[in-house]
Amino acid sequence: MKVIFNRQAISDAVAPLMSVVSNKSTLTAVEGILIDARADGFCEMTTFDTVKGMRVVTEAEVEEPGKYIINAQKFVQTLRVMEGDFVTLTVDDKLQACIASGKSSHKMNALSGDDYPEIPKLKTVDGFVIGQAVLKRMLSKVMYAMAANDPRTVLNGCYFRITEGHLLAVACDSFKLAKCSADVEIENKNEDGSKLSFSLILPTKTVNELFRLLKDDERETVRVYLTRRNIVFYIGSLIFFSRLVDGVYIDFERIILNTHRIFATVNRENMIAALDRAALVTEEKVVGSVRSHVKLLFEEDLLKISAVSTLGSTYDEVSIDHEGDDLLIAFNNRYLIDSLRASDAERVKISMTSALTSINIEPVAPEEGTQELFMLLPVRMKE
Repeated sequence: MKVIFNRQAISDAVAPLMSVVSNKSTLTAVEGILIDARADGFCEMTTFDTVKGMRVVTEAEVEEPGKYIINAQKFVQTLRVMEGDFVTLTVDDKLQACIASGKSSHKMNALSGDDYPEIPKLKTVDGFVIGQAVLKRMLSKVMYAMAANDPRTVLNGCYFRITEGHLLAVACDSFKLAKCSADVEIENKNEDGSKLSFSLILPTKTVNELFRLLKDDERETVRVYLTRRNIVFYIGSLIFFSRLVDGVYIDFERIILNTHRIFATVNRENMIAALDRAALVTEEKVVGSVRSHVKLLFEEDLLKISAVSTLGSTYDEVSIDHEGDDLLIAFNNRYLIDSLRASDAERVKISMTSALTSINIEPVAPEEGTQELFMLLPVRMKE
């Protein structure tokens, strides 16, 4: 194989691929970039950690087609220190790769492209097109509630239900739940003409990477293709693909309480500011210390926020509109802040029943065609 790249173009193309390169696998092949130089003057470069992967296609001067694996870290580091405008990559029959630019050259070992793990099918008959900004906004509201290492595998990700003109996203762990739905424009790509109807669970790491790749531009779209086990996103010139979490998601509607008797309406930014001040006490940095909780006392037209730890104590007050009995309840401060920040409403409604039951946080005036709900479990207060 012999390929000549524009050095800046190949550096820009390889950069996003590095986010899905595995450094902990027992498979040497997944530590590399699969480079497939085609006779038509295009070069496919793929990285895949056996769960999620990415592919870019870039133009190149292909003098000898070939398909080989080059160590990703060494390849990027070599490109970074080269000084010429063009880079020539050659791989000989003995699997010796040479990267040359100007008067500089660097040699390393390569692997045969046949050693690379099987890559999922990147285009299917089932799929849809959705705006990048819409999908990114939905992810931003729920991804904080995803679990990472929960023994219940289905919680280690984000649940999506996609139907004609409607998108639902849910994430949940042992302490918090986030649910967001919206009426959105979704273009059906099912080639058999069937109605759009998909349910799937994206792994936590896939959601985090997808969020990073999506743009806020309302004009940009993403094409999505699905199989029973995999999902593929076409985002501009990038192809991002991932395995899905296998299993049936929890019955989240059943665990959301809708019989609360105590309600408080509060300015969201004011409450977050008060909780951020409390975080100076609750988020201890001392080795071996246990984070303390924050106490909320809903009393008449005031929310009294307090916390005590080995670092000191804090007290704050925020004005509220209050219905029902007074209530003293405690939370993990970071979880409460994350739940409030997930919404972008000016004022939120907090629904409660007792100091030991979950609360619901919802926008007072949601945007038309959208629904948001953030549920959080309290912590038991120390005597």
